[in-house]
Amino acid sequence: MSDAEFAILGAGAMGSIVGAHLARAGHSVVMLARGRRAEEVNAAGLTIRGLSEFTVPVPALSEPARLAGAGTLIVALKTPGTAAALAALRHAHFDVTLSIQNGPLKNDLLAQAFGAERVLGALANTSGELLPDGAVLFTRNVNIFIGELGGGDSARARALAGSIDAAGVRAAASREILTLEWAKFCAWVGLMALSVTTRAVTWKYLSDPGSALLLVRLVREMGALTRAQGIPLSDQAILPTARLCAGSESEAVEIIINAGREYQVNAPQHRMSALQDLEAGRPLEVNETLGYALARARELQLQLPMLECFTALVTAIDHSQRA
Repeated sequence: MSDAEFAILGAGAMGSIVGAHLARAGHSVVMLARGRRAEEVNAAGLTIRGLSEFTVPVPALSEPARLAGAGTLIVALKTPGTAAALAALRHAHFDVTLSIQNGPLKNDLLAQAFGAERVLGALANTSGELLPDGAVLFTRNVNIFIGELGGGDSARARALAGSIDAAGVRAAASREILTLEWAKFCAWVGLMALSVTTRAVTWKYLSDPGSALLLVRLVREMGALTRAQGIPLSDQAILPTARLCAGSESEAVEIIINAGREYQVNAPQHRMSALQDLEAGRPLEVNETLGYALARARELQLQLPMLECFTALVTAIDHSQRA
């Protein structure tokens, strides 16, 4: 297949939201999907509901070998199996690659597959849910940040963020993408762990003082891991990570409870993608996220008991659910 402007690896919620908006804006887009999902997209296009309401035709490839390349590769599939999926695309040429997956491991995998010079950092504070009929419910549209992993300004990051933002998915370039990625990761680890263990919509466990306290302690452990690597924290994340790690524990709990109230008003049906995966019987992103963080902590000889406990618990839930 001839080159497109954008190749989107993964046609789940996030990949579909970004791909559909870019295609509607007139960009050439190809989705890389598997099996039934590829058939759905080829037959009916991508349908977005919720914050946007439209359907747009987009071609889908189920055979990566057919893709010669694209200007930009955006990785949006679940983290399990990412290395194998990227290996199947090593023959293709991409000017730039980025991943909006969870956790920092994604950048290492892209660099191994295509070379570090073609990798941009990225994170998404954007949410959606793939519905049983193949449509995607678009629930949160806050920001996608894109930037050079080495820091500083970048024309290619600004151009890419500008294209996505103009298409209707909020995006911006950042000079400190590594800081933002780790700030998001700190918050995401807490949110993911509590969503899987409580099985509640997001606002409910954020609003409960007991689960809010657990989340705060997890975020603070992740903050310690981030600082141990020489990476500063930021409040530009799903939750204000720097503030959660700086003040008293009671102040941090109040911040979480207030965030829960905001979710209740603005996104009452929001569920973490991990909870969606759990309820659908899909594998959870444990090894590549919580497991990755725990491995980094052990390398740095950090004792993070909450992270260790929740990693074991979420792993057990994952295994028992699919067994």
